[in-house]
Amino acid sequence: MATHKTRLAEFLPYLLAVTANAVSDRIAEEYRARFGIRIPEWRVLVVLGDAGAQTQRDLARATLMDKVAVNLACKALESRGLAERRANQRDGRSHHLELTAEGRAVHARIMPLALEMEQGILGALSAAERDTLQHLLARIRQGATELEQIRAA
Repeated sequence: MATHKTRLAEFLPYLLAVTANAVSDRIAEEYRARFGIRIPEWRVLVVLGDAGAQTQRDLARATLMDKVAVNLACKALESRGLAERRANQRDGRSHHLELTAEGRAVHARIMPLALEMEQGILGALSAAERDTLQHLLARIRQGATELEQIRAA
């Protein structure tokens, strides 16, 4: 029986994971140092800043984090006064989380830093290469979503 030897350095999930971790870890150092925010909190903060009030279920979907990580991030943001819960008028079993005025202020300060760091990380790529990278990543994510739907059917 033939064995297939996978070269980890060429395995797409590995490449994506280590690249994402390298980028996230570098940026997270700045968030921690300047704002005292960890990666899960950053993700929730940004989603709330961009999309407005969300349930924890919505946040889990938007961030692709598990429910426990989202819950802990929400509690951390709440304890710092950056977010607050309010009753979900459509569903009494859940709450919406939204940024407070202080949370919106942090979001307004953190986003320019994030975009600046993104530019530094992508600085080695031309504008066309950046566009191609974004397009390819979107196609890969779509392929993963379609595979998940096929397996769920």
